[in-house]
Amino acid sequence: MSDLRKVNIDGQEIEVDGAMTLLQACEEAGREIPRFCYHERLSIAGNCRMCLVEVVGGPPKPAASCAMQVRDLRPGPEGQPPQVKTNSPMVKKAREGVMEFLLINHPLDCPICDQGGECDLQDQAMAYGVDFSRYREPKRAVEDLDLGPLVETHMTRCISCTRCVRFTTEVAGISQMGQTGRGEDAEITSYLGETLDSNLQGNIIDLCPVGALVSKPYAFTARPWELTKTESIDVMDALGSSIRVDTKGREVMRFLPRNHDGTNEEWISDKTRFVWDGLRRQRLDKPYVRENGKLRPASWPEALEKAAEALKAAKKPVGLVGDLASTEAAYALKQLMDRLGGTTECRTDGAALPAGNRAGYVGTATVEELDTAEAIMLIGTNPAIEMPVLNARIRKAWAAGASVGLIGEAVDLTYDYDHLGTDPATITDLLDRDHSDVAEKPSVVIVGQAALTREDGAAVLANAMALAEATGSTFMVLHSAAGRVGAMDVGAVTEGGIAAALDGADVIFNLGSDEIEIAKGATVIYQGSHGDRGAHRADVILPAAAYTEEQGLFVNTEGRPQLALRASFAPGEAKENWAILRALSAEAGQQLPYDSLAELRAEMVKTAPHLAELDMVPENDWQPVEASGGMSDAPFGQAIADFYLTNPIARASQLMAELSANAKARRETKIAAE
Repeated sequence: MSDLRKVNIDGQEIEVDGAMTLLQACEEAGREIPRFCYHERLSIAGNCRMCLVEVVGGPPKPAASCAMQVRDLRPGPEGQPPQVKTNSPMVKKAREGVMEFLLINHPLDCPICDQGGECDLQDQAMAYGVDFSRYREPKRAVEDLDLGPLVETHMTRCISCTRCVRFTTEVAGISQMGQTGRGEDAEITSYLGETLDSNLQGNIIDLCPVGALVSKPYAFTARPWELTKTESIDVMDALGSSIRVDTKGREVMRFLPRNHDGTNEEWISDKTRFVWDGLRRQRLDKPYVRENGKLRPASWPEALEKAAEALKAAKKPVGLVGDLASTEAAYALKQLMDRLGGTTECRTDGAALPAGNRAGYVGTATVEELDTAEAIMLIGTNPAIEMPVLNARIRKAWAAGASVGLIGEAVDLTYDYDHLGTDPATITDLLDRDHSDVAEKPSVVIVGQAALTREDGAAVLANAMALAEATGSTFMVLHSAAGRVGAMDVGAVTEGGIAAALDGADVIFNLGSDEIEIAKGATVIYQGSHGDRGAHRADVILPAAAYTEEQGLFVNTEGRPQLALRASFAPGEAKENWAILRALSAEAGQQLPYDSLAELRAEMVKTAPHLAELDMVPENDWQPVEASGGMSDAPFGQAIADFYLTNPIARASQLMAELSANAKARRETKIAAE
């Protein structure tokens, strides 16, 4: 039950929840309160004192609005609602004094500081500070920290807001950062000089309100006003995080998170944030054809003609949909293969995802549900590696009291969990128990790709769904490929899976699938953006745009269709994916019935109407999967071997290679007792 209270803010009376802080109540009333340490998604520290307001009838001094609740206010002498002033002379003087203190030791680095132009300290000094300084003593200086290859530190600029400490401790679940010392000797530091060991550490760059923590790879490359900003969707994992792509000319300069409560809140993983240098390297920028065992550059007409000849002569053509392919590209490929009498398959890792049963390959849970879940069961998944931002949400639920169970390999998830077992037999044991205690609680069962890519994957899925049904839980399939759910939605599946699709195939059209080894014998047409494994095996290469270079629809792991927008243009002669397939279909004598992306989408929506509902999670009808065969007693493995090298863009990135090597070295380092 909410505890509604009336409060008078600058003469405007509003009714708010008594648990709200004064700062939140002032924002409800449309008043802007400056702040440095307060952040909606972190615990309250109350140590910057910038958010001071005057409480009428309270103590004769300003109060920190971030640390005082509305229910703490006393009513007026005749029972009137308590009064708060946000722009009185007392508040103005207090803010000027706080700002003067904050700038006492802050260096005059603005012309060379990477935060310049998007700095909270600059903005608030202009709005709430004074235009002079009474400080004449020498400024203090602090040694910079080495936090690793991602976050560059300039600790002399630090104003001790402790946002980075609270984020790493509460959200990322690591304990390397903290504050030592008192008074002017107080400084933020890392424990024994350690570098940060987290897949979410880049978020402290956004959180830092000054230039103390900045992006090391992006340092000194661009100013914010030089960049073109495009709102888009991330494809490094299947969460569908909302991102902003900042470009300068044709180059992508950085990725930043956008707020989206339904998916990533306002965090993104380090792979999402720093993979941009992979968009510049190893790019396919012209068509190639293989002659006498070697690839040589070719013109578009020649490459399309050679590909069309192979497809026309094929007895069993097969289309493979890669992990980063947009839903439109998967749909166009499926239509082309259907017209040529072939098949299409998107489950290239052999996952036992049931075609046509959306509850079986997506589930019924939403990402947002995890926040309020009281019991979460993880089966064959390691969300800390497969989807770090989703793992932070599970950690948030755990911190609020939720119990987490894991069936699979024991790994560090940044929170405590009950390790119930390592193999599928544990699911059978749980099915035999009484679940009346869980049935009353909001609970979620999450199944990962390590459980579904096994030979007994279909049986594991059936039993996991039975467990969800028995416990009254919602169900979620944790995907590792951004393009998988969309391709399943448009029916890019073959009866019998990838093995049946490739069996006897004489021509394989590979749409950016670089995680699969294709045996010798078949003719391979590769369409993709990077010179990775798929391009090495190809007989014809058709260069395509990457996810930042074309519009594309992606459906995330909970089944939410989202639109990625074009931020820059593909290099050289590379074209958009759907346009290449449309041109090839005409060359092969099976012309697809659309000439624009809008026409293609209109056709696609007829097949899967829910794709028209952008940013909405459709409700899926519960259809239990029939268990085919028994489950083996082999333990669950890991779906992802190396977090930093999961796709061709990441493998082309120098920074991801360095991070991968660092992580490997960290795992192999012996400690003294060993």
